[in-house]
Amino acid sequence: MPGKAAKVVITERQQEILQRWVRSRSCPRGLAQRAEIILLAFDRLQNGPIAEPLGCERPAVGIWRRRWADVFDTLVRIECLEGLSALETAIEDVLSDNPRSGCPGTFAPDPIARIIAVACEPPEDSGRPVTHWTPAELAEEVVARGIVPAISVRHVGRFLKVPNSSPIGVGTG
Repeated sequence: MPGKAAKVVITERQQEILQRWVRSRSCPRGLAQRAEIILLAFDRLQNGPIAEPLGCERPAVGIWRRRWADVFDTLVRIECLEGLSALETAIEDVLSDNPRSGCPGTFAPDPIARIIAVACEPPEDSGRPVTHWTPAELAEEVVARGIVPAISVRHVGRFLKVPNSSPIGVGTG
């Protein structure tokens, strides 16, 4: 049996900030959705009726309710002592994702940028017998140039799938 939903309390200023985010067209969707969760929870709705129309799961609603309830006193202190800008930043921090666990990336940004730069060069300039880079050719070339000591074809392929980094059509003159 699930536990009791955390009680959500908000001040007028907090409510104004959350409502502005919900109405905003430029606010990130996740942040606006979480703001709406808090507003609906403040209206004493249960997790199910909040989750369904917002397209999220009941446990997620519970997580955001609990997180808000846990920091409410801190938010009130910030609101009273530091002002509106600090309050808005604090609320955004509360409603933002926590850093995810996992292994850090294998490659630093500089080698990735250099790999993409090589991909933007015509392969013929490197003595390659192809008109377009393949991930395999590119992996061989960046290792030969000493950009990285080793790299898999799959890693190169992932770098090239990043939006706006693929050199499709380069070298076709």
